[in-house]
Amino acid sequence: MTFREVARQNRTIDREACLRLLKEEKRGVLAVLGDGDYPYTVPLNHYFDEASGKLYFHSGKTGHKVEAMKKHPKASFCVYDSGYRKPGEWALNIKSVVVFGTIELVEDYEKAMELCTALSHKFTADDAYIQEEIERSGKGTLVFALVPEHITGKLIKES
Repeated sequence: MTFREVARQNRTIDREACLRLLKEEKRGVLAVLGDGDYPYTVPLNHYFDEASGKLYFHSGKTGHKVEAMKKHPKASFCVYDSGYRKPGEWALNIKSVVVFGTIELVEDYEKAMELCTALSHKFTADDAYIQEEIERSGKGTLVFALVPEHITGKLIKES
């Protein structure tokens, strides 16, 4: 498949900036093909693993999102920063990244819990709390990856 490029090329951010945004931002919005072929979007925490180049997520094992991913594994994920304003301007400048790819489930429980730990470290350094949560909820947790096929980013000015 050929993916579209950013329409306004002067707004494109480079790959390095895209990957930095994926690594640093804590949340984004996952889009899957849901019931009746309607897009279904859901905000999610994510972990970007630089070594594999994959985005990882966790969720419960059932629900609309999970059913949609299993039925149609293609998805997109959008991340954006909090933006900035240039002095004297009201418009917000926001960097965003959209990742297109395919969902794969992480079947290995130990690997899944390693990934949950890495994701949790984006929010807290409290290892005791993280381990307690994994012991309490790990068996009921689904971990999945978005394997990127195309990544694009741009700087948006709200004016």
